[in-house]
Amino acid sequence: MSLTLASDLSLPGHADAMALAGTEYDRLAVLARDLQGDDWSRPTDCTLWDVRALLAHNLGNMESNASLRVMAHQITTAKKRAKVAGTQMIDELTALQVAERADLAPDDLVRRLAAVVGPALAGRRRVPAPLRRLVRLEAPPPLTSMTLGYLNDHVYTRDMWMHRVDICRATGRDVMVDDDHDRRVVATIVCDWAAGHGADFDLTLAGPAGGSYRRGEGGEELQLDAVEFCRIVSGRNPAAASGLLATGVLF
Repeated sequence: MSLTLASDLSLPGHADAMALAGTEYDRLAVLARDLQGDDWSRPTDCTLWDVRALLAHNLGNMESNASLRVMAHQITTAKKRAKVAGTQMIDELTALQVAERADLAPDDLVRRLAAVVGPALAGRRRVPAPLRRLVRLEAPPPLTSMTLGYLNDHVYTRDMWMHRVDICRATGRDVMVDDDHDRRVVATIVCDWAAGHGADFDLTLAGPAGGSYRRGEGGEELQLDAVEFCRIVSGRNPAAASGLLATGVLF
């Protein structure tokens, strides 16, 4: 297993990020088509959502990426609700995405998700570089704000990747991970995790999506499965979030 120094970690540029997004959209669509019967009502690690609600959230995100009208509706409505309720805008946004698709039958949800893959990816690809760089948005913890480019190029993809893991865990399926696409997604998460704590570390992640990462000498040594690492820093396994693993990453 080759060693990657923290100083060599970086987030992919826009074109490479969109290639990762396209693969992740396709994999989610394939997974959704494979769901059957009781799969749809199984609880997930996102405790407020079952599998069906989780996919409704992903569909809502993708339809927002595909349409400025849908995006404006979701953001405007979520901001109003958050102001009235004193809640986080992101929580109101995801709740809205689920609620507005609550009447979709599973087959309809699968069809709409498959149909929006191309438009959603096209929408993310065409966000102009100046907007990606200059527009700043409110962000949930562990951040307070983020650029539009960070959300568009990285957060949307890793959020969907993590939800694919959620669905597989909920339905007893093996998570499809490989040493190309998934290793690159995990590397972006390690990059942000390392930047978030700034400490020396020696991190070994097992599995096809894993790798070996280090900063400095004598730092905290961590050895665990790559997917489990991502679950921990996403907040899905708080009991294991000790030491440097308590540094969260935005998904």
